[in-house]
Amino acid sequence: FAAWLGLVPRQHSSGDRQVLMNMTKKGDKHLRTLFIHGARAVVRVATNNNDGHMNQWVNQLKERRGFNKTTVAVANKNARIIW
Repeated sequence: FAAWLGLVPRQHSSGDRQVLMNMTKKGDKHLRTLFIHGARAVVRVATNNNDGHMNQWVNQLKERRGFNKTTVAVANKNARIIW
């Protein structure tokens, strides 16, 4: 489901080499946009509130990867939970 929405990285693999690229952006653009907007709200709320496992995971990921990649990761996680 997450792959159908375009929330997973594009892969270009050959032999032992595995390269992960940007989001695939295939699938329903409107539904993907809704997932991204919902994920942005989750990331903003998690920034102000650090209790709970999900909030801690979001904050740690945001420190390592930045706001936009964290937003896509949360949207991907929400899509997998819904499926």
